[in-house]
Amino acid sequence: MIELTRVSKSFPGMERPAVDGVSLSIQAGETLVLLGSSGSGKSTLLKLINRLLEPDAGEIRVNGEPVADQPVLKLRRSMGYVIQNVGLFPHWTVEGNVGGPLRMAGGSTVRRRERSRELLTMVGLEPTEFGDRYPDELSGGQQQRVGVARALANDPDILLMDEPFGALDGVTREKLQQEVLRLKRELGKTILLVTHDLFEALALGDRIGVMHEGRLEQVGTREEVLQKPATPFVRELFGKPAKQLEAFQDSQG
Repeated sequence: MIELTRVSKSFPGMERPAVDGVSLSIQAGETLVLLGSSGSGKSTLLKLINRLLEPDAGEIRVNGEPVADQPVLKLRRSMGYVIQNVGLFPHWTVEGNVGGPLRMAGGSTVRRRERSRELLTMVGLEPTEFGDRYPDELSGGQQQRVGVARALANDPDILLMDEPFGALDGVTREKLQQEVLRLKRELGKTILLVTHDLFEALALGDRIGVMHEGRLEQVGTREEVLQKPATPFVRELFGKPAKQLEAFQDSQG
């Protein structure tokens, strides 16, 4: 569904490329988690996919077609985009925020209301209780649920999620991780999720892509990155979790 071939991106004043020759394929219905520290290039990669940024080199294809050949608005409407700080419009109600993408696409008022209520229910927010509230009347976790609902408004095949739970407390974060897993099972979306949290990557990813200094160090399943690290960086990164997993397995007999 998404294919990157030797994609690179540099910014003025940087000593090295933000993204350096990355090649990656993501299958339909797969959740691939990009794991890496700040500045590793993972968020830049998302912005290249939905053309918030343009690559300096390489090619990106979505559904087999180069994104450079696709109209920007059409491309972005085919993808849901969830970011850490949510970006809700403060003067719009929750229902209005969720229905925003449909409004921009020319959807009727009745359709926007029906779809907004359907999505709020899907993410665990009762429409009659939350639909008329404003973002500043919600907790951080509730705002993030609204952000996920909004990203699903146009029923996109692809969800791009950039550190969606990074600002939340541990308990809320874990609840929303479980919500993402539930939505994935129910909706079958292709999800590309960015995180710096190693355990979040292990919990959510069908496969994990490890980014470091703009390069893709390894792509593999949970077992592969834990047991067969491809580079010294990946080995060091997953060393502690691998030992914890081995100890747990030993304790289970």
